[in-house]
Amino acid sequence: MQKLEALLDRLKSHQRDLILEVAERDMLPPDSMLCRIAELENVIAAVEAVADEEQRGG
Repeated sequence: MQKLEALLDRLKSHQRDLILEVAERDMLPPDSMLCRIAELENVIAAVEAVADEEQRGG
């Protein structure tokens, strides 16, 4: 479980860094950057689902 939590922390931190980087720009971010942020959100959700399953013993 600790490894999943550590992975979640790394993913969330990386996503946060990207979002803050995008926020610094005065223009819309490139589609590739938006895709990276969205893909990270999907991976975060998947890891959270697995962590929940592990906590419930499934």
